[in-house]
Amino acid sequence: MKNLTLKQIILPIVTLSFILFMYFGPVTRTIFENIIISLVIIVANFIEFKGKAFSSLGFYRERFNAKNLLLIAPLTAFGLFVFYVFALVPTVEMLTGDAINYTNTEQLRGNLPTTLTWLLVIWVTAAFGEEIIFRGFFVRQFVKFFGDSKISLLINMLIFCSFFGYMHMQQGLTGQIVATTVGALFFIIFYLRKYDLWFMIMIHGFFNTLGILSFYFGLA
Repeated sequence: MKNLTLKQIILPIVTLSFILFMYFGPVTRTIFENIIISLVIIVANFIEFKGKAFSSLGFYRERFNAKNLLLIAPLTAFGLFVFYVFALVPTVEMLTGDAINYTNTEQLRGNLPTTLTWLLVIWVTAAFGEEIIFRGFFVRQFVKFFGDSKISLLINMLIFCSFFGYMHMQQGLTGQIVATTVGALFFIIFYLRKYDLWFMIMIHGFFNTLGILSFYFGLA
């Protein structure tokens, strides 16, 4: 562990406790929880990193450009989605014997207003919210405490990708395994892109958008 100040130790612990309370405490889960958690993380990082709340999460100004966000990220998301549809999901379903549970997606088929609402929600809560929580906070804080050696990164990935998969419990066992695997792929990309959170938000958003549109057009 690096030499850290008391503030750099206490603040992440308090923030982690708040996240766990929001996810597992006696609080009714809503679509707003990831937004609330993300705001708390930003405030905590603002205090911990002396005002550099966004860069500490991976929001780098120099990476915010059209080539990265509107070309490379969508193409990467498309490649991941093709792998997801034609390889990952069928393989996991074959191994578990259970189809992935896409809860309430039937309401999207041919329903443009509902689909547009879902797109807005998944961009705010999943693309921005989950990336700030799982990659920006969990992964970056783990690296801050334990470094980025190969063994540290492996443990980092196993812990938080499993947690990411667990949080998709509404999709059944198959969905959890699939989400864990997707989380691991996101982790690898995040590391290879030198912790560029803008890039991950766009990949996550475009990946989920492709999924939502496939339900809208009745392709899944």
